[in-house]
Amino acid sequence: MRVLGIETSCDETGIAVYDSERGLLGHALYSQIDLHAEYGGVVPELASRDHVRKILPLIDQVMAESHTTPQDIQGIAYTSGPGLIGALMVGASVGRALAYAWDVPAIGVHHMEGHLLAPMLEDNPPAFPFVALLVSGGHTQLVKVDAIGCYELLGESLDDAAGEAFDKAAKMLDLDYPGGPQVARLAEQGTPGRFEFPRPMVDRPGLDFSFSGLKTYTLNTIAAHALPDGLPDDQTSADIACAFQDAVVSTLVIKCRRALEQTGMKTLVIAGGVSANKKLRQELEIALAKIHAKVFYARHEFCTDNGAMIAYAGCQRLLAGQSESLAVNVRARWPLNTLSPLATD
Repeated sequence: MRVLGIETSCDETGIAVYDSERGLLGHALYSQIDLHAEYGGVVPELASRDHVRKILPLIDQVMAESHTTPQDIQGIAYTSGPGLIGALMVGASVGRALAYAWDVPAIGVHHMEGHLLAPMLEDNPPAFPFVALLVSGGHTQLVKVDAIGCYELLGESLDDAAGEAFDKAAKMLDLDYPGGPQVARLAEQGTPGRFEFPRPMVDRPGLDFSFSGLKTYTLNTIAAHALPDGLPDDQTSADIACAFQDAVVSTLVIKCRRALEQTGMKTLVIAGGVSANKKLRQELEIALAKIHAKVFYARHEFCTDNGAMIAYAGCQRLLAGQSESLAVNVRARWPLNTLSPLATD
């Protein structure tokens, strides 16, 4: 089955063509970073308008590059949530319209299921069952994954997501948008050990996260070392970024190891934008090697939002006979554990 995938949940327009026998045939991504940078974050209305401008040219581009005609497409997958309603409506409306025009089935895909399955696009994909860490600007969750659609939530952030905490720390340090990668880059120049930040909720049982207190600790540390212009000197800023990143990474690693030990599993999948963080990948590999477990993740270009993961996830559900009516349904919130499993017969 050859599927056109469409991702428009936030500030990136992602298009891909995936073939169940030949794999990923083509993909393209347009990022709105420059558009939103002057505002320090995503402006939903501007995001929706930019999706409208970019989505059809990107579809034409990917179809041409993958040598695919409308007659070759056998299904369409689009992100239907969670995300920004206006942005989701753009992709869902185009996806449903093309499915009607081309007389093929279409299906709305859960954005986080797309992230969770992104490592399946690699040459050496993980095998079910496994524990997944979904970590991005909007989500920090540990999920037990028995199969596609069979998800058990083990723990989640009670306040800020890890990616959101990175972005807020970046604003405190007066770094450009998007903040997460900027903090990671600045942290590389920092002096390890100069500051020791708390590892929230690691001293209590359970697999939930909390990063709001760490955000406050970071703000207080910046204020305590601020110069007259309101910011610490460059080296101190880098040392603070280093300590902040170490605290977030250490917390995630501790909880991941705990989740594997509690479930008895030996495979961890990390997905979402923060999974691209080099420090996180390095520390997870070291920690999991000690308990003879393995970690899998998608290549960097598929860590952030992209059409390839939506095309793959949608293809699996379409192959199982799932599809949806002509109605355009999108959801800003959509619990992952409410998804239906694939048919087993």
